[in-house]
Amino acid sequence: MTTLWYASRATGVVALLLLTGVMVLGMLVNRQGRLPGLPKFAVTGLHRNLSLLAVVFVAIHVVTAVADGYVNIPLTSAVVPFTSPYERFWLGLGAVSLDLMAAVIVTSLLRRHLSRRAWRVVHLLSYLSWPVAWVHSFFASDDLQHGVLFVLALLCAIAVGVALIWRLVSAARDVPRAERVGLIMAAVHDRAPSDRTSAR
Repeated sequence: MTTLWYASRATGVVALLLLTGVMVLGMLVNRQGRLPGLPKFAVTGLHRNLSLLAVVFVAIHVVTAVADGYVNIPLTSAVVPFTSPYERFWLGLGAVSLDLMAAVIVTSLLRRHLSRRAWRVVHLLSYLSWPVAWVHSFFASDDLQHGVLFVLALLCAIAVGVALIWRLVSAARDVPRAERVGLIMAAVHDRAPSDRTSAR
């Protein structure tokens, strides 16, 4: 095992922790872009800096994995999914996650040239990028499948899961009660005709 091998594994774990922090922070922020007790600029700065740091560690993770001669991983396999001769599927998921992350980064840099709707649709890819990255991290090697790192991977998944539930509950509460009732009644009304038709 070479230094590059250890560097690739270590930076992969750190990148997962940073990406988890970015995801959790993004989901806990309210519509005004704030967290309780923190001003908007502080939350925005923290989110941006964590994201940039995560990108740096992901880049080092990819470069060290490709440069390491212990296994054969072509550079193209880092961006073209499922082309690696080594651990094709699990490393392919890593490439998918990297591509999704790149799309989010590029559109964020070009945000002032895009409509808010277009930017938001692409930015939501980050919600897909994280679970794909987690599965890649967990199964690409056995590092996260035992001991302390297993607990760490499990805590990352729990943190994102709890943040997601909190976000969904919070979003539901943001909808006024009268509007919620209206949405439910509309859904029931739209379904009723099809139910009657099927009953015939």
